[in-house]
Amino acid sequence: MSLGEKLLDLFFPPKCPFCQRILEDPRAPLCPPCRTRLPWLEGKAGERTIDFADGCFSPLAYRDGVPEAVRRYKFSRVQALGRPLGRLMAHCLEDRLPEGADLLCWAPLSKKRLRERGFDQAELLAREMGRLLAIPAEPILEKIQHTAPQSGLEEGSARRANARGAYALRSGADLRGKRVVLVDDVVTSGSTLSECAGLLRMGGAAQVWCLTLARARGDR
Repeated sequence: MSLGEKLLDLFFPPKCPFCQRILEDPRAPLCPPCRTRLPWLEGKAGERTIDFADGCFSPLAYRDGVPEAVRRYKFSRVQALGRPLGRLMAHCLEDRLPEGADLLCWAPLSKKRLRERGFDQAELLAREMGRLLAIPAEPILEKIQHTAPQSGLEEGSARRANARGAYALRSGADLRGKRVVLVDDVVTSGSTLSECAGLLRMGGAAQVWCLTLARARGDR
């Protein structure tokens, strides 16, 4: 930990992203009570099928204290939550894919949404994971159409239509033979991840795995 990080922890002690308690151990991603009561997804419950991907993993179900933590991160612009949430996802990736990956990327925001929010929540998660796991995190995809938020659409068909054609590979992206992990905050219908995974396949990726913090539907 750098001196600057130690000073930040001294004056602004890290809090649990789920209950807002001050963490006794600033290196921990969450407090002990939340560690025992959060809706963890174990085994097959933490897996789901995504078109064009080899699989999708999520450590948490999108219920109990998880939705509020995600909303605080995304919509209250608490960027600091990217670090503990990214750490949880890094642990999940180590457990689910012990052989690791060659590259991390993310499902990006449109330029308009990025200006409104001020940061890309999926990018921060991917970059924190990359820092912890020593895996490159790169902007392989771009969003070329500004679309309505997926969270406001209930039907899977509407979500698929909303994501179709909204993304593209960045110029010069070369994924030939690479094992790529695609990062996002929450998976619901899987439409965004499917659209992006298909592009990564077109770019030559040998394997595409998806990883999200939480799974909003179908948790068992």
